Amino acid sequence: MMGQITTRMGDGSFISLSPDDIKKEIELGVQEAVIKAKIASLTKEEMDQLYEIIAQPRKFVSVERGNELVLSYDSAPMKFTRLGIPIDRSAILLIYERALAADTLEMAYVHYSMKNIKINLSEEVAPLAMALLNTTAPLMYGAMPNMGLYYKPDGPCDNAAELFPLGKIGEAQAAQEEAANYLEQDIMLVASAMYEAGADGFDFDTTASAGDAEFYAVLNAVTKLREKYPDIGIEIGMSGEFVLGFHGELKYDGKRLAGMYPHDQVKVAEKAGATIFGPVVNTKSNKTFPWNLARAVTMCKACGEVANIPVHANVGMGVGGVPMVITTPADCVSRVSTAMAQIAKMDGL
Repeated sequence: MMGQITTRMGDGSFISLSPDDIKKEIELGVQEAVIKAKIASLTKEEMDQLYEIIAQPRKFVSVERGNELVLSYDSAPMKFTRLGIPIDRSAILLIYERALAADTLEMAYVHYSMKNIKINLSEEVAPLAMALLNTTAPLMYGAMPNMGLYYKPDGPCDNAAELFPLGKIGEAQAAQEEAANYLEQDIMLVASAMYEAGADGFDFDTTASAGDAEFYAVLNAVTKLREKYPDIGIEIGMSGEFVLGFHGELKYDGKRLAGMYPHDQVKVAEKAGATIFGPVVNTKSNKTFPWNLARAVTMCKACGEVANIPVHANVGMGVGGVPMVITTPADCVSRVSTAMAQIAKMDGL
């Protein structure tokens, strides 16, 4: 249709909007971020710049020369193996480095959680060591804290999700604290083994997916890792734009963790000893791509402005404004990447 611009919904489906409709969606997305996170709005000039990025007629857009960003990756080997390509993980990392020109690399296990890796730790160090011999780029090891695995029936702790409906609030909080303690111990075991085997750092992916108690465990573990290994690289990538308060009363450095948005999350991550922070802004599948991207850019910009460490916005399936589809569309990913570089002023993705 004349005067219509093709874009997408948060579920990846195509839609056509007028220029005025896209501008309105951008304004509404920015307003949502401002109200929810209690942060500053994008300026009129920044919203106009965002419109120009979204409304580009080209399928793929990119940054201006000189605004390129460093990329870090989570669960990198799994991106190939889940497609059914029978390649060894070390070889996959070589493809990332030598064919895809990756800035950084990450070794990961198919059961991408701390508790599962601990069981297989002695065997898991070997492929990391092999990859280190063959690659040049900085190589981290990565895993999800995934504190939910420590609850019954999968783990030893009473299930907080079953205790809450019974009104057993204190018992549910105690169960979370117990699970957090187990998680912290496993993080120390796994991260120490990988760093001593030669890894350049450790990536905590999808942090706080089980709420504030999981975030608490990660922050405490990072504090201890920084004391134990002063030069270790540590990336904390989040799971959501705000920390779910399943416990509700846990604090780190005197700050309540429940309800923290990215601009607050990064400050406690810094305090703990992280060297890279990865903010997440969740995509709403029933909202438009312009709305989701405007919201994500606003929150990430506020995070970057207060950070003293590099900030790598999470840009992928269902986060950072990218639609919630397993194979992310290049038209959206390229626009998200461009906006995060030129408007949010991220250090990386």
